[in-house]
Amino acid sequence: MAMISGFIFLCMLQAAVPQGVTPRGPRPIPGRGDSPYPVRPEPTPGPPGCEPEIIECPIKLFFTIDTSETIALQESPPGRLVESVKEFTKIFAQQLSPEEYKGHIKITWSIGGLNYSQTQHVFSHFTTKENFITNLGRIEYKGKGTFTDCALKNMTYHLTHHYAGTKAVLFSVVITDGHVTGSPCGGIKAMAEKARDQGIHIFSVAASNKIDEVGMREIASSPTELYRDDYLAVDISGRLPEIKTDSIDRIIKAMKYQAYLQCYKHKCYETPGPLGPKGFSGPKGTKGGRGDIGPKGDRGKPGDPGIEGPIGWPGPKGEVGLKGDKGEIGAAGAKGVGGVPGMTGTDGQKGKIGRIGAPGCKGDPGDKGPGGHYGDVGDTGSPGDKGDKGDSGLPGKSGLPGPVGDQGSKGEDGHPGNPGPPGKKGATGSPGSPGPKGERGRRGDPGTKGGQGLDGPKGEKGERGMLGGRGRPGEDGLKGAKGDQGLPGPRGPPGKTGEIGLNGTMGNPGDPGPRGDSGNPGPKGDKGRPGFSYPGPRGPTGDRGDPGRIGPRGSRGDCGAKGESGEKGTPGDPGEPGQSGEPGLRGPRGEPGTDGDQGPPGDPGLTDCDVMTYIRETCGCCDCEKHCGALDIVFVIDSSESVGLTNFTLEKNFVINTINRLGSMASDPASPTGTRVGVVQFSHNGTFEAIHLNDPSINSMSAFKTAVKNLQWIAGGTFTPSALKFAYDTLIRDSKRTQAKVSVVVITDGRYDPRDNEDLLRYLCDDNNVVVNAIGVGDMFQKAQDDEILGSIVCNKTERIKEMKRYVDLVADDFIETMETVLCPDPLIVCPDLPCKSEPDVAPCVLRPVDLVFLLDGSERLGFNNFRHVREFVQKVADRLTLARSKNDRMRARLALIEFGKEDENHVAFHLTHDPAVIADGISRMPYLDSSSSVGPAIIYTIDNVLGKGSARHTRRNAEVSFVFITDGVTDSKTLEEAVSAMRGAQVVSTVIATGGDVDQEVLRKLAMGDQYAIFKGKDLSDLSQSTLFDRFIRWVC
Repeated sequence: MAMISGFIFLCMLQAAVPQGVTPRGPRPIPGRGDSPYPVRPEPTPGPPGCEPEIIECPIKLFFTIDTSETIALQESPPGRLVESVKEFTKIFAQQLSPEEYKGHIKITWSIGGLNYSQTQHVFSHFTTKENFITNLGRIEYKGKGTFTDCALKNMTYHLTHHYAGTKAVLFSVVITDGHVTGSPCGGIKAMAEKARDQGIHIFSVAASNKIDEVGMREIASSPTELYRDDYLAVDISGRLPEIKTDSIDRIIKAMKYQAYLQCYKHKCYETPGPLGPKGFSGPKGTKGGRGDIGPKGDRGKPGDPGIEGPIGWPGPKGEVGLKGDKGEIGAAGAKGVGGVPGMTGTDGQKGKIGRIGAPGCKGDPGDKGPGGHYGDVGDTGSPGDKGDKGDSGLPGKSGLPGPVGDQGSKGEDGHPGNPGPPGKKGATGSPGSPGPKGERGRRGDPGTKGGQGLDGPKGEKGERGMLGGRGRPGEDGLKGAKGDQGLPGPRGPPGKTGEIGLNGTMGNPGDPGPRGDSGNPGPKGDKGRPGFSYPGPRGPTGDRGDPGRIGPRGSRGDCGAKGESGEKGTPGDPGEPGQSGEPGLRGPRGEPGTDGDQGPPGDPGLTDCDVMTYIRETCGCCDCEKHCGALDIVFVIDSSESVGLTNFTLEKNFVINTINRLGSMASDPASPTGTRVGVVQFSHNGTFEAIHLNDPSINSMSAFKTAVKNLQWIAGGTFTPSALKFAYDTLIRDSKRTQAKVSVVVITDGRYDPRDNEDLLRYLCDDNNVVVNAIGVGDMFQKAQDDEILGSIVCNKTERIKEMKRYVDLVADDFIETMETVLCPDPLIVCPDLPCKSEPDVAPCVLRPVDLVFLLDGSERLGFNNFRHVREFVQKVADRLTLARSKNDRMRARLALIEFGKEDENHVAFHLTHDPAVIADGISRMPYLDSSSSVGPAIIYTIDNVLGKGSARHTRRNAEVSFVFITDGVTDSKTLEEAVSAMRGAQVVSTVIATGGDVDQEVLRKLAMGDQYAIFKGKDLSDLSQSTLFDRFIRWVC
């Protein structure tokens, strides 16, 4: 009895000893990428009755597999990588077995999973590994976009809403590439943190070598060294894909250890030594006095190692720190690397003078991509038992018959036929004699998928078979059931036009008639829809309006209160003389005088040339036009996920820029002449969108540009064959004109979803009046275009294929000129018949008011030599422009010049003026600041002090205010956003002049307010005065 009491006392003593905090989070196991942690010691044997019991530790594992288009298109044929990922998951599940771990816990597994793209599909609820492996066959390549955040949200729901019995340890293995096309469920990071809050440990596994590592790390739990330890499912860097089983072993090892930390709890203190009997209770002693200090004891034996504590949960996110004090101005930084090119902006409305863009650099020719290869030949199985002839199946492709016997010599490998339906297994019979060669059978229907057979012994690899001929078309199938109600059919063809009348005889030209009276003002139009928020290009100056009517006389105001009597004033100065009296009455008519002498000859009147010169200067209505005849153009552009949003925008810009080169469009889509344009954007089936050729609302270039810009990126799958059929059936077949030439331009990377019908690639080849051109561009994985598929699209006429590496090459000037020649090879140039052909010399900035303000970056990066070139450039601009005649002149130009350096260092060379002497004196006196650069404060200073505000505004009414920045963009951009907003508020039009290769493209784009055409670039500042760049600049600002 005493022994039992002592044992109970010792266990109670253990409960009173502090044991540390309860494990609240994962403890990484030692491994590659982990920090070195102390090894957890094995527990020492305890007293009898304290032996650890085996604890049940169930694990729930959920696989989240990405089957979007970015996964499927990484391997050829499309969908092959998805099959490899399924094999990886199968091998993973096969290694999960119940076991006792470290002698303390018993691990059991429950497995489920889903695959996703834009939607999610749960292919297996939680079940055993055998059932899970069977359910893996339900995974299908889904294509379309990638919504990983929604997949994580769905995974969290299934792991946390199906508890049964003991609370399980929750794990998820997410297999993806880190790319996303949207975040409709809150984003990857938010959904991953929500899953971790629910106690889910997420392992982030790369589907292949081509990944976005930032996205992969956002998915993984903390620490990322454990949950994103360079795990890889399939290695596709070699000739054949390789399943990475070492990633499986490391993940399973980590799962078991984390489950052990979460399930296992120590029950009592384990220490060696026998227990003594409990003594009898003694009487209560009296309080003793303070004892003497005892001698120092001997050094004790080392104690047992303590129990390793768990890693605590990650701490809460810290508060945002207080804003620090403004630092000192740093030393000049090292020369930065060149920025990446900015996104190409969309075209604006047509201005008074066409914008001549700088020619782009011609890209290097792309490397020809590797040709596709056939799959490896399957291993030859051992011959099975010979059976009776089964029921005859549907005939397949005919093969070379041979005598039945032992395995013969190596034969040529032919193309496999489609599998027929499985026949019933017959009884064993004697072998039959070979029959005569049968006729060529038709192609069999696809059979149902058979079960997985046993692996046969590996045979010798056969030689490559000869290419088989194309099979005959299949017979008509049975009549299908009645379909659902179809969509409304396309608009019917227009009625026959009347017969064309006979040509009349040409009449004599009539005399020019007098100018007609102005028409009555039309009725007020309906309120238009809200406009776009981005600034449009500068339009032509409108005619000066008539003076407004005099307003009605106001009513008399109320009488004010009577004022107090004022003090008597001092005598006033003498008054001014009064006004002269009215003239008297007209006197009587005088006698007629004598005839005077003959006067001098008068000035000559205006000639026809003078009149035409004036017309061309004022309205520009006598320019030549390009006519391409009756032409219908249909663009088919790829809007799938593999293209990407930036490249899709470049496709739309290419369409707009190409049509800009082809002259005016047909004002009436039903007209038998003129150019009409249609556009089809495609992704997966059911998402096609079109701008029709005969759309009555597309009657001008402006309307067409608006319709193209409104097309939105779909980010789905790639059903190119079906898109070609849709383009012909919807846009071309029922709306093409009798004598019109139809040109189709297809822009794609040449890949398409394997579920689409391959035969539709040549759908446009059946109409001889349709000419198909294809532009093949490399995809987002830097893979070259598929030339074989592009060849089918253009009806095997390879000269109609244009290839390029990047989508940005679509908008290059030389390529657009090439497409202009392809679509309109023989244009008709129509010029008006004018009596005077000489080019008028039009003075710039004459017919409208322009207030031009130069902002010069006077930092040390400019250099004194370049500073001198800038002063010469500004002086040349002042000499070239037609300056205003007075301060209040409502036409012509005025100039101002400001040099800026560091913050609050701004030098005004001269304010807005029309005086050439003031301009020349200000330029000559302007010093070189030679300091740092801060453009934001300089803009705000210029708006406040040079332009002015309210009643103190120094600009002219109705004048265009234009800022010209001369800078390389390497500047302090701390207040740049605020300054650009201030320019928009002040209705400022901005232009940027930059030279050299070391420029900050992003700052230049912001200063130009997003308009790439407003950025003028030269090799160095000495080029500013060259005729080509200088003339372009003058035309731009005027």
